[in-house]
Amino acid sequence: MNNLRDKYQALLIVSFGGPEGPDDVMPFLRNVLSGKNVPEIRMLEVAEHYQRFGGVSPINAQNRDLIAALEQEFRSSEIELPIYFGNRNWHPFLADTLLQMKADGIRDALAFFTSTTSCYSGCRQYRENIFEAQQQIGSGAPRIHKLRMPFNHPSFIEAAAERLQVAMDELNPQHSSGIYVLFTAHSIPKTMADGCQYERQLQESSRLVAEYSNIKNWSLVYQSRSGPPMQPWLEPDVRDYLDELNAQRINQIVIMPIGFVSDHMEVMFDLDVEAREKCAELGINMVRASTVGTHPKFVSMIRELILERAYDLQRRAIGKLPASHDVCPPDCCQLSVAIPATRPV
Repeated sequence: MNNLRDKYQALLIVSFGGPEGPDDVMPFLRNVLSGKNVPEIRMLEVAEHYQRFGGVSPINAQNRDLIAALEQEFRSSEIELPIYFGNRNWHPFLADTLLQMKADGIRDALAFFTSTTSCYSGCRQYRENIFEAQQQIGSGAPRIHKLRMPFNHPSFIEAAAERLQVAMDELNPQHSSGIYVLFTAHSIPKTMADGCQYERQLQESSRLVAEYSNIKNWSLVYQSRSGPPMQPWLEPDVRDYLDELNAQRINQIVIMPIGFVSDHMEVMFDLDVEAREKCAELGINMVRASTVGTHPKFVSMIRELILERAYDLQRRAIGKLPASHDVCPPDCCQLSVAIPATRPV
């Protein structure tokens, strides 16, 4: 690892951000919804989701836990890379983090986006956010090189499968064949999905975890849709699908949020509250599997992504799809409208 610092001097964890107290909620939501035609009443409804949990999203704390786990992983592997943390929508903002990196003499850094699949909001928009931050800083802004999306990396699949197994064991393990697994991911507009590999990659991640876990009965569903009702989004919605399972007399399910790497507010509210309430109404016994979070295999996977990029090592991937690209092509993760060109990261 002696020449790793010659190529890259830091790792940047890039994430969505979330409020860390009641007074943060509305400013945070205004950042998230800036430029979007969202009625004030809808913003207040979403604010109530956060206030139900004390105005605190778990995402920042979980990212700090991930950074602490990565720092330990780096020490064990004799990797000398400082780790920085920057968000799109709340402190620490990306521009502030990149400014600090510049002051610390960071010229080139690798970046891990807290997403495993490709879509506009989970990849390209982060690249745009980084570009905008670099433009604000101007001369000397660090160059950022994105690590690939690991939707089919064997360590991600194993980590998710082990989280799933823990959840299944909370139900009756003697009747595991009767358990139905719902893999969930954040719904996105169809126009966004048409310009990326989001659906295909999620389906493959779900299939691989199910296969690894010897699960026969499973489906990929979506959650957390927003936007006007007339706009098509990815379906089926998890709560609608619960009605279908109930009609099939399925009464034991595990919900695995395969599309999230940590417990966002969408996981806590849409699954732990709304989906759980729906299951209680239908008489379905539900357990929610944990996200991969700081699972040791997920942490070691990020270390592996760093080394494969730095030393041009084999890019491990399993299943029917190839490993995702390192540098995004110009037409990757497009929207239905034109997106300004950004510096590749």
